[in-house]
Amino acid sequence: MWSEQGRLPHQVTSGHPGGGNSSAAALLSYDVPHRAPWDWRVSLYTWTKGIAAGTYLVALLLVLGGAVAATDALWTLATPIVAGGFLGLTGLILVLDLEHPLRFGLIFTRPRWRSWLVRGAFIIAAYGLVLAAHFGLGLAGAGRAALWLGAGGGALAVATAGYTAYLFAQARARDLWQSPLLPPHLVVQALLAGAAALSPLALLLAPRALPLLLAVLAGSAAVHLLMALAEITLDHPTAHARLAAREMYAGRFAAPFWGGAAAVAVALLAPAVGPLAAPFALAGLLAHEHAHVQAGQAVPLA
Repeated sequence: MWSEQGRLPHQVTSGHPGGGNSSAAALLSYDVPHRAPWDWRVSLYTWTKGIAAGTYLVALLLVLGGAVAATDALWTLATPIVAGGFLGLTGLILVLDLEHPLRFGLIFTRPRWRSWLVRGAFIIAAYGLVLAAHFGLGLAGAGRAALWLGAGGGALAVATAGYTAYLFAQARARDLWQSPLLPPHLVVQALLAGAAALSPLALLLAPRALPLLLAVLAGSAAVHLLMALAEITLDHPTAHARLAAREMYAGRFAAPFWGGAAAVAVALLAPAVGPLAAPFALAGLLAHEHAHVQAGQAVPLA
């Protein structure tokens, strides 16, 4: 049993402070090795995916709200370019995170439909097709026609932002990720990321949309912070979830969690400071994602 544990830095050895032949050392020797297989790539993937989904959602809201015309460059070209660029980056990170990246095509040729990894890949692919069509119509000067894609594009953007919650929930042994707050929280984070990504562009391409855009940025930042606060203050149903949450707000990942919250809090001032709040919001979201992904894996399964 000892020989099958693998080489992990925290393994018990004969030089363990508790004594190589003590009962405590023996018990730990037969414990289950603890691994956290999802590293910074998963945190980065959820962040880039949020920007890709949120950029389209926020731009669609601006057009439907009358702040941006369907013929404005912010809608016709900037939106599909930014959303498509970050969606492509998301796909690249997703492939590189696989244990066998070269087998990625099997997701489409031999899909296992019960897996949210497979479902998510098809959602991302469909969303990418909508963005490509939007870009083509924008180049053709048919921004109003691109607006007809909004119903399908908006639904796919929401699905792109939120499906990761169901992917995380399939990791049954990670209790922190079983929260019913996670799907709506990811959509809120996408709105926050999209508003932040579009703010500097709106300053150049559609200044009259900036007040509404900054209001969306501040409002989504407030909701995100409230939901993050709920995550750490509501009682968790299992000891595993409570320990993971504690690692997030008071343990190894407290620095990115609280640092991310402080950075996002700057976005509350967006109506006053303008697009200067955007990089703080994006950096804060990335830090929050890292803390959440790593804390969920921080509690040993044994």
